Amino acid sequence: MENNRSSYISPLSTRYASKEMQYIFSNDFKFKTWRKLWIALAKAEKELGLPITDEQISEMETNKDDINYDIAEAREKEVRHDVMSHIYAFGIQCPKAKPIIHLGATSCYVGDNADIIAMKKGLEIVLEKTAAVINNLAGFAEKYKALPCLAYTHLQPAQLTTVGKRATLWINELLGDVNNLEYQMKSLKLLGSKGTTGTQASFMELFDGDGEKVKKLDLLIAKYMDFEACVPVSGQTYSRKTDYYVLSVLSGIAQSAYKFSNDLRILQSFEEMEEPFGKAQIGSSAMPYKRNPMRSERISALSRYVICDLQNAAFTSSTQWFERTLDDSANKRIAVSEAFLAVDAILNIYMDITSDMVVYEKVIERRVLEKLPFMATENIMMESVRRGGDRQQLHETIRVHSHAAAKRVKVDGKENNLIKLLADDETIPLSKEEIEKTLKPENYIGRSACQVDEFLEEYVNPVLKRLYNPDVKSELNV
Repeated sequence: MENNRSSYISPLSTRYASKEMQYIFSNDFKFKTWRKLWIALAKAEKELGLPITDEQISEMETNKDDINYDIAEAREKEVRHDVMSHIYAFGIQCPKAKPIIHLGATSCYVGDNADIIAMKKGLEIVLEKTAAVINNLAGFAEKYKALPCLAYTHLQPAQLTTVGKRATLWINELLGDVNNLEYQMKSLKLLGSKGTTGTQASFMELFDGDGEKVKKLDLLIAKYMDFEACVPVSGQTYSRKTDYYVLSVLSGIAQSAYKFSNDLRILQSFEEMEEPFGKAQIGSSAMPYKRNPMRSERISALSRYVICDLQNAAFTSSTQWFERTLDDSANKRIAVSEAFLAVDAILNIYMDITSDMVVYEKVIERRVLEKLPFMATENIMMESVRRGGDRQQLHETIRVHSHAAAKRVKVDGKENNLIKLLADDETIPLSKEEIEKTLKPENYIGRSACQVDEFLEEYVNPVLKRLYNPDVKSELNV
């Protein structure tokens, strides 16, 4: 490609995903992994008695990272087969090892095993970045655990919570994702050396019908590639359900991030909280005063993409015919890699936002005090009942005055006079001073602060102790 201006380039590469994640799904990583797999196969076959020499393996080791792309690409134009082209190119560099490269294997030996390795490496990055987000949110929750704010049901003010308690909801979603992520990482197994239809027939031929050696071949390949095991049975490929499970983890993280980004966008509209805003950042081309939540919006956009992308893996898994069909390949190589790149981008932004979120405490306090008289009515009613009032009559009295006060605020644009209306009503056995004493926001946050402390101590800190790496930083291209 002579230049990048006349050809499509994925924004996941140029704008969003980190170089680290991009490398895992690069040709360089893939083809170097193929060569490592060919070396692992040769070592295992030698160990099990096939006539393969140390010199042949040493020759392969020497050239494993020096990929002669020009030879491979030229060969692929002739034979239209990527694996055979790279076997040919490797053989040019390793003339002594040429006869034994890929011995007994089918294309999926390198293709599928390399895909599993790439997904595992990708999940390791996702896990570290998710832990970094949790760490940021944990610090935020601790700092604001006792700051009262409006809580919502149906996006209508309901009762009070605290800014920190709300952050624990975001953390809790991510903890579930971490549990699922670690389970899937632990469950990942290599395909191993299963042959054309999964029967290992070619390897039975190589080892003169010695089934025990063929079984051990898989174990040795797994060991050389730092995996605990290979799948016990397969067709030519590993089950494409594996891709679905992995993308389900990524979709879960996208869902958690999406909820956070939507919450923050709404809070920024309320002017209660704000994502970081650079000194030179432009919020709008037309309205210079605006501070748009652009990073949160980007999380929302990318999360939608990942959530929808999960359907690719579902369809691919469910439409595999018998021992294998090739209509998975083109879809899979796009769907899996782009899910990882998009989630990587989401987590980069999520880390960036949560490292320096802005909280406008005075705005939060003003909005709480505007609604607090309405929220205090339940306490006022209960205290009035204790003093001999009729619960049903009190409920009706408070309902009428509440609606009148709401009309005064919403229609007339005047201040909330509910407390005066209640104090002046003989049905309410409380004075204005007694009612006002109840209007302390901290009296209406329940166990919020304690819940934050308990949650961080019992659930969050143990995870951070295991997984948090302070060296993991957000990498934003734009």
